[in-house]
Amino acid sequence: MHSLKTRIQQDGIVLSDEVLKVDSFLNHQVDPELMKEMGEEFCRRFQDKKITKVLTLESSGIAPALFTALNLGVPLIFARKRKSLTLNEDILTAEVYSFTKQETSTISVSKKFLNQDDHVLIIDDFLANGQAGLGLIEVVTKAKASISGIGIVIEKAFQNGGELLRDTGYQVESLARISSLENSTVSFLEEEVTV
Repeated sequence: MHSLKTRIQQDGIVLSDEVLKVDSFLNHQVDPELMKEMGEEFCRRFQDKKITKVLTLESSGIAPALFTALNLGVPLIFARKRKSLTLNEDILTAEVYSFTKQETSTISVSKKFLNQDDHVLIIDDFLANGQAGLGLIEVVTKAKASISGIGIVIEKAFQNGGELLRDTGYQVESLARISSLENSTVSFLEEEVTV
């Protein structure tokens, strides 16, 4: 997605060979026009699926997932990372390790929002080591729902998460695939174009 790649190059800050900061438009301050465009693109890429729910992880995945759900005309569910007094029984859980935060969280979704009749599109902001995606897959599997695909805003293709998720057999679509952050420079993986 050209506009996303341009925005990453203009406003993304490379903090190390493994960490890219995009808080000016994606995961602190949010650019609604860019989110709208991403939602349309995810909808286009998964339009042949019979999606009934979009699932993401709080909090940075919510904005792109919401616009995707809006375009698909289905509800958005976000898995909570923090315990809540109102979400304490009949929940689906999974353990997720965050590379960026260097901590493990128990994510949870109420059973009343996911069931065996659902076809779920998972959306997340970043794909690095694949742990968030695998945790969301586990939640959907526990609900006995079907996974229609996985949409990622930014994939760090130089880490193993993309391979882990693609090895599950699900369709994985990333809007921007980064091949390297070395020398404080963002390099994108060139996608093969078939004509």
